[in-house]
Amino acid sequence: MKMMKILIVVIVLLIFALLAGYVWLGGFSKVTVYKKVQGGETVVYHSLTGDYKQSAGAMDDIYYRLKNDYQIETFKGFGIFYDNPQKVEKSKLRSEAGCIIEHTDTSRLPELPENLKRKVLPEKEYLVTEFPYKGKMSVMASLMKVYPALNKYTKEHNLNPDGAVTEIYDVPAGKIYYRKEM
Repeated sequence: MKMMKILIVVIVLLIFALLAGYVWLGGFSKVTVYKKVQGGETVVYHSLTGDYKQSAGAMDDIYYRLKNDYQIETFKGFGIFYDNPQKVEKSKLRSEAGCIIEHTDTSRLPELPENLKRKVLPEKEYLVTEFPYKGKMSVMASLMKVYPALNKYTKEHNLNPDGAVTEIYDVPAGKIYYRKEM
Protein backbone atom coordinates (compact mmCIF):
# COMPACT_ATOMS: atom_id res chain seq x y z
CA MET A 1 0.00 0.00 0.00
CA LYS A 2 2.81 2.42 0.90
CA MET A 3 4.58 1.58 -2.36
CA MET A 4 1.40 2.39 -4.30
CA LYS A 5 1.16 5.84 -2.68
CA ILE A 6 4.78 6.55 -3.55
CA LEU A 7 4.19 5.48 -7.14
CA ILE A 8 1.11 7.73 -7.41
CA VAL A 9 3.06 10.71 -6.01
CA VAL A 10 5.91 10.09 -8.47
CA ILE A 11 3.48 9.86 -11.41
CA VAL A 12 1.66 13.05 -10.35
CA LEU A 13 5.00 14.90 -9.97
CA LEU A 14 6.15 13.66 -13.36
CA ILE A 15 2.92 14.80 -15.02
CA PHE A 16 3.22 18.18 -13.27
CA ALA A 17 6.85 18.57 -14.40
CA LEU A 18 5.98 17.72 -18.01
CA LEU A 19 3.05 20.14 -17.99
CA ALA A 20 5.17 22.90 -16.43
CA GLY A 21 7.85 22.32 -19.07
CA TYR A 22 5.28 22.50 -21.86
CA VAL A 23 3.92 25.78 -20.44
CA TRP A 24 7.44 27.22 -20.06
CA LEU A 25 8.28 26.32 -23.68
CA GLY A 26 5.19 28.18 -24.88
CA GLY A 27 2.93 25.19 -25.47
CA PHE A 28 -0.16 27.18 -24.51
CA SER A 29 0.89 30.35 -26.37
CA LYS A 30 -1.72 31.69 -28.77
CA VAL A 31 -0.53 31.59 -32.38
CA THR A 32 -1.95 34.44 -34.46
CA VAL A 33 -1.25 34.40 -38.19
CA TYR A 34 -1.43 37.59 -40.26
CA LYS A 35 -0.05 39.11 -43.46
CA LYS A 36 2.87 41.51 -43.28
CA VAL A 37 5.70 42.80 -45.46
CA GLN A 38 9.01 41.57 -44.08
CA GLY A 39 12.44 40.59 -45.32
CA GLY A 40 15.54 42.45 -46.43
CA GLU A 41 17.94 40.72 -44.02
CA THR A 42 21.44 39.82 -45.19
CA VAL A 43 22.27 36.19 -44.46
CA VAL A 44 25.20 33.80 -44.66
CA TYR A 45 24.12 30.19 -45.10
CA HIS A 46 24.58 26.62 -46.29
CA SER A 47 22.26 24.97 -48.82
CA LEU A 48 21.11 21.58 -47.59
CA THR A 49 19.37 18.54 -49.01
CA GLY A 50 17.94 15.90 -46.69
CA ASP A 51 16.47 15.77 -43.21
CA TYR A 52 15.56 19.19 -41.83
CA LYS A 53 17.20 18.20 -38.53
CA GLN A 54 20.59 19.01 -40.07
CA SER A 55 19.72 22.73 -40.21
CA ALA A 56 20.68 23.28 -36.54
CA GLY A 57 24.19 22.00 -37.23
CA ALA A 58 24.48 24.24 -40.30
CA MET A 59 23.45 27.28 -38.23
CA ASP A 60 26.01 26.40 -35.57
CA ASP A 61 28.73 25.92 -38.21
CA ILE A 62 28.06 29.33 -39.78
CA TYR A 63 27.83 31.01 -36.36
CA TYR A 64 31.17 29.66 -35.13
CA ARG A 65 32.97 30.22 -38.44
CA LEU A 66 31.83 33.84 -38.53
CA LYS A 67 32.67 34.41 -34.87
CA ASN A 68 35.99 32.55 -34.67
CA ASP A 69 37.45 33.13 -38.14
CA TYR A 70 36.15 36.63 -38.95
CA GLN A 71 35.14 38.11 -35.56
CA ILE A 72 31.60 38.68 -36.82
CA GLU A 73 29.09 37.95 -34.08
CA THR A 74 25.52 37.14 -35.00
CA PHE A 75 22.47 36.97 -32.77
CA LYS A 76 19.87 35.45 -35.08
CA GLY A 77 19.84 32.12 -36.85
CA PHE A 78 17.51 31.22 -39.67
CA GLY A 79 16.28 28.33 -41.75
CA ILE A 80 14.31 28.38 -44.99
CA PHE A 81 12.40 25.15 -45.52
CA TYR A 82 11.26 24.78 -49.12
CA ASP A 83 9.43 21.45 -49.05
CA ASN A 84 6.58 19.99 -47.03
CA PRO A 85 8.01 16.94 -45.21
CA GLN A 86 4.58 15.28 -45.40
CA LYS A 87 4.75 15.40 -49.21
CA VAL A 88 8.49 15.11 -50.01
CA GLU A 89 10.79 12.21 -49.17
CA LYS A 90 13.11 13.09 -46.26
CA SER A 91 16.27 12.58 -48.34
CA LYS A 92 15.03 15.13 -50.92
CA LEU A 93 13.97 17.96 -48.59
CA ARG A 94 15.58 21.29 -49.57
CA SER A 95 16.57 23.98 -47.10
CA GLU A 96 18.99 26.76 -46.35
CA ALA A 97 20.29 27.48 -42.86
CA GLY A 98 22.69 29.97 -41.36
CA CYS A 99 22.86 33.33 -39.62
CA ILE A 100 21.50 36.82 -40.16
CA ILE A 101 24.27 39.40 -40.37
CA GLU A 102 23.83 42.53 -38.28
CA HIS A 103 23.54 45.67 -40.41
CA THR A 104 26.81 47.02 -38.95
CA ASP A 105 28.71 43.96 -40.26
CA THR A 106 27.33 43.75 -43.82
CA SER A 107 30.28 45.79 -45.14
CA ARG A 108 32.57 42.94 -44.03
CA LEU A 109 30.93 40.34 -46.29
CA PRO A 110 33.60 40.68 -49.02
CA GLU A 111 36.12 39.27 -46.49
CA LEU A 112 34.27 35.95 -46.43
CA PRO A 113 35.36 33.06 -48.68
CA GLU A 114 33.26 31.97 -51.65
CA ASN A 115 32.11 28.77 -49.92
CA LEU A 116 30.12 30.85 -47.43
CA LYS A 117 27.01 31.71 -49.43
CA ARG A 118 25.31 35.01 -48.83
CA LYS A 119 22.19 36.78 -50.03
CA VAL A 120 19.48 39.23 -49.02
CA LEU A 121 16.14 37.67 -48.11
CA PRO A 122 13.34 38.96 -50.35
CA GLU A 123 11.26 41.79 -48.93
CA LYS A 124 7.62 41.03 -49.67
CA GLU A 125 4.31 40.12 -48.05
CA TYR A 126 4.31 36.88 -46.06
CA LEU A 127 2.07 35.09 -43.64
CA VAL A 128 3.79 35.70 -40.31
CA THR A 129 3.55 34.61 -36.71
CA GLU A 130 5.84 34.15 -33.73
CA PHE A 131 6.48 31.75 -30.88
CA PRO A 132 8.53 32.01 -27.66
CA TYR A 133 12.16 30.81 -27.97
CA LYS A 134 13.68 29.33 -24.83
CA GLY A 135 16.13 26.91 -26.40
CA LYS A 136 16.04 24.06 -28.86
CA MET A 137 13.08 22.37 -27.15
CA SER A 138 11.00 25.46 -28.02
CA VAL A 139 11.45 24.55 -31.68
CA MET A 140 9.86 21.15 -31.05
CA ALA A 141 6.94 22.72 -29.17
CA SER A 142 6.45 25.27 -31.93
CA LEU A 143 6.13 22.55 -34.58
CA MET A 144 2.97 21.33 -32.86
CA LYS A 145 1.44 24.82 -32.72
CA VAL A 146 2.74 27.03 -35.52
CA TYR A 147 2.59 24.81 -38.59
CA PRO A 148 -1.03 23.73 -38.00
CA ALA A 149 -1.96 27.43 -37.56
CA LEU A 150 -0.16 28.40 -40.79
CA ASN A 151 -1.78 25.52 -42.66
CA LYS A 152 -5.24 26.42 -41.34
CA TYR A 153 -4.86 30.08 -42.36
CA THR A 154 -3.56 29.06 -45.78
CA LYS A 155 -6.53 26.74 -46.35
CA GLU A 156 -9.14 29.21 -45.05
CA HIS A 157 -7.81 31.98 -47.33
CA ASN A 158 -7.23 29.76 -50.38
CA LEU A 159 -3.46 30.46 -50.49
CA ASN A 160 -0.58 28.34 -51.80
CA PRO A 161 -0.24 25.49 -49.30
CA ASP A 162 3.31 24.67 -50.44
CA GLY A 163 5.04 28.03 -49.90
CA ALA A 164 8.48 27.94 -48.29
CA VAL A 165 8.65 28.75 -44.58
CA THR A 166 11.43 30.84 -43.07
CA GLU A 167 12.12 30.44 -39.36
CA ILE A 168 14.16 33.16 -37.64
CA TYR A 169 15.55 32.38 -34.21
CA ASP A 170 15.99 35.72 -32.44
CA VAL A 171 17.93 34.77 -29.33
CA PRO A 172 18.06 38.25 -27.69
CA ALA A 173 14.30 38.77 -28.16
CA GLY A 174 13.46 35.21 -27.08
CA LYS A 175 11.27 34.67 -30.18
CA ILE A 176 11.02 32.43 -33.21
CA TYR A 177 9.55 34.34 -36.15
CA TYR A 178 7.87 32.44 -38.97
CA ARG A 179 7.28 33.65 -42.52
CA LYS A 180 5.36 31.57 -45.01
CA GLU A 181 5.35 32.45 -48.70
CA MET A 182 1.86 32.80 -50.08
